[in-house]
Amino acid sequence: MAARHVKQVKRDSVAALNNDSLKFRFSGDTIRVSEHDIYIGDTIMPDLNATWDDGWRPNAGRAVWMAALVPGLGQIYNRSYWKLPIVFGAFVGCIYAIRWNGNMYEDYKQAYRDILTDPVLSDDPSRSYNAILPKGYTIEMMGGRDSYTKTLNSKQNLYRRSRDLAIVCTALVYGLTIIDAFVDAQLFDFDISPDLSLNVAPQMYYDPLYQRGEAGLKLAFTIR
Repeated sequence: MAARHVKQVKRDSVAALNNDSLKFRFSGDTIRVSEHDIYIGDTIMPDLNATWDDGWRPNAGRAVWMAALVPGLGQIYNRSYWKLPIVFGAFVGCIYAIRWNGNMYEDYKQAYRDILTDPVLSDDPSRSYNAILPKGYTIEMMGGRDSYTKTLNSKQNLYRRSRDLAIVCTALVYGLTIIDAFVDAQLFDFDISPDLSLNVAPQMYYDPLYQRGEAGLKLAFTIR
């Protein structure tokens, strides 16, 4: 429905006031505001309770390639702005998990390589296998060189798997944003109003084969 523009004029007087409508007189034209309509003279303005519809409908194909180009762009195109914090939050969380686990993996990998290549353990606190020790701990407190070497290897494998899992989750989130943009565009006009209803009621019907009445359950979907 095209928008109608009403020229603003100065109110001269109030003609009448009751429970059903409010009437004003503007420069010779009577404006009456009722419960659902606005009347200017003999012209009926749009329903006050009507939902604005500019006739725009999303294209599913365009929504898909926009979502694939930039995560969240498909949701913007579909005008589903409320989904943007979810999309961006998921990507930020996944990227943070990738970087943090990746950094931990590199640290433990370097420490594991250094402890294998050093014939004699260094006392230098900046040496990778010393720097990665928990505060206040020594290699001897960790069970000695052999035990500590196994711990470093186990830790590097743990953080590598966590980093790879975060990468997989990022790819899944990326794919889900594309699927969501496509489904949202396809179901743009899908009716989810309260007018959709399901009625369950008992039903009696006659069985001509056995010539007798039988009881059953009727499910009725009503779409107004």
